[in-house]
Amino acid sequence: MAVWLKRGRNAETTAANDRQVRDTVEAILADVAARGDAAVRELSNRFDGWDRDSYRLDDREIQDCLDQMSAQDLKDIEFAQTQVRNFAQIQRASMTDVEVETLPGVVLGHRNVPMNAAGCYVPGGKYPLLASAHMSVITAKVAGVPRVVTCAPPFKGKPAPAIVAAQAMAGADEIYCLGGIQAVAAMGLGTQSIAPVDMLVGPGNAFVAEAKRQLFGRVGIDLFAGPTETLVIADEIGADAELCATDLLGQAEHGPDSPAILLTTSEALARATMAEVERLLTVLPTADYARRAWESFGEVIVAGDDAEMVRIADDIASEHVQVMTRDPDYFLDHMTNYGALFLGARTNVAYGDKVIGTNHTLPTRGAARYTGGLWVGKFLKTCTYQRVTSDAASAMIGEYCSRLCALEGFAGHGEQANVRVRRYGGRNIPYAGVAEALVPAE
Repeated sequence: MAVWLKRGRNAETTAANDRQVRDTVEAILADVAARGDAAVRELSNRFDGWDRDSYRLDDREIQDCLDQMSAQDLKDIEFAQTQVRNFAQIQRASMTDVEVETLPGVVLGHRNVPMNAAGCYVPGGKYPLLASAHMSVITAKVAGVPRVVTCAPPFKGKPAPAIVAAQAMAGADEIYCLGGIQAVAAMGLGTQSIAPVDMLVGPGNAFVAEAKRQLFGRVGIDLFAGPTETLVIADEIGADAELCATDLLGQAEHGPDSPAILLTTSEALARATMAEVERLLTVLPTADYARRAWESFGEVIVAGDDAEMVRIADDIASEHVQVMTRDPDYFLDHMTNYGALFLGARTNVAYGDKVIGTNHTLPTRGAARYTGGLWVGKFLKTCTYQRVTSDAASAMIGEYCSRLCALEGFAGHGEQANVRVRRYGGRNIPYAGVAEALVPAE
């Protein structure tokens, strides 16, 4: 039986915060839908103190941001983007179009068709999270999306050079310095100056995530996202307190509402990790955010064995799962609910977030029970088609279809089949319930 040495904030408090966010977002989306650019400008002034004639950056501004980056910075961005692009291309190659003759004269197939326009949100109000540009823009471009729009908020009163450089190097077609709900609304709904997109992707704060959720249906979205989550699964053979505490706080620094959970079979490791967390919080430069997250949403769980850790981990369905145990592959083989696995002490969530090549836009708040993260396939529509190449096949399928339509009482559907049986099969089959007008005269 598992024991919780530390629990996070109760669900009622979280639900109350969620209701406030929902109401705010709903009002802002309605305003942007009604007033377009004027509403976007007012919101940008109110929330970011940011106003300009056009929020789209021109070629000169983009080049100026690139020029502000050092040669090493650009090489590092290029390295990360190469890894992301390479894995995305491997994923794309795994998705093949198909066409097969399933019966004599009956051909079925599907094509993987990219959507026409994608909007990529890149967070940057607190930290300039340029990695999100790699993950969204490159993935969309590898999928074949012809128009990729990006939005990122101003950072310290101007476009963030690192974000803009990453957006440009990734291949974005339109780059806007615009943040928050207003950016998501502009891309999703469209305004007088920004054409709407078909898909919204990318992480963001609670307001950005809620805006995407409310726009879902009008546009596609990558997933329903909440605060960054991390689950560290460890035992005394695979890890020590320093590794566990570092990996917990490394994700808790995202913000004060980021859950960080340790799940272990060792109470000694659990207590040593809790002590190490407190020590690191005295020296970590981002301790203000990390401490609030740890105090409010941190958890420490001691389980009886690996099998129980799997059950608990699948119930949590965390965004990131760092596995540092004697046998990490046991969790790869048995876990089913996670955004991404990081197997062994040699890797970690930061590698996935920034550089290694897997996508860092991942499901949170239990969504890993039914979806994976952002990947090339999210930008593709698998669209089916059919072709019947012989009269005999059309008549044969038509007879089955006619009888099945009769079972459902769909006379019009049935007559679609009947007319082909008569035309291609030479049989004037009766169809119960069809009006006389539908049956050709003798």
